[in-house]
Amino acid sequence: MTHPDALAVLRRIRNAPPPAPAGERCEMCGQPVGDDHPHVVDVANRALLCTCRPCSLLFAYPDAQLAYKAVPDRYRAAGPLPVPLWEDLQIPVDVAFFFANSRLGRVVGVYPSPAGATESELPLGSWDAIVAAEPVLGTLADDVEAALVRVRGTRVEAYLVPIDACYELVGQLRRLWRGFDGGREVRVALDEFFARVAGRCR
Repeated sequence: MTHPDALAVLRRIRNAPPPAPAGERCEMCGQPVGDDHPHVVDVANRALLCTCRPCSLLFAYPDAQLAYKAVPDRYRAAGPLPVPLWEDLQIPVDVAFFFANSRLGRVVGVYPSPAGATESELPLGSWDAIVAAEPVLGTLADDVEAALVRVRGTRVEAYLVPIDACYELVGQLRRLWRGFDGGREVRVALDEFFARVAGRCR
């Protein structure tokens, strides 16, 4: 004989709503988001949150002092930087990005490595020298935009990009990294990524 409580449990299971579809969800309201979703920066914790479009729009006020900031979608090519300026930064790989951290009150340098994003303390005055050489990089929105820089031979390329693109690159390279310099797969991934960035620049 089946216990009455067991029958009640079976009825609840049968009548339960179907499970939510798999996939990423907005970290603010819980709604499903597609693969190409916006991000919001948690300024205090220096974290990126996946969001839906309506939630991201709540924080799309670059001049406001908010705990969260929407990452914009601006891509812009900058002129090549002088090689000595790059050498002064003493970064051990050929790619890095720089962003203004509003909580620290200074520009932070970050480069990819086998361990992920690695911070590099900038020598005194080095960022000012970079902005003097390429003023467009001085227009970065704090916390949400970055100057993405890559050395190719004797040329130092620079772009203004959304900061989530930089962390996407770091994550991709971490998965592919082999050996001391990253290996062939990392070089191919870098070429493809920078080609996409150049294609998105207006």
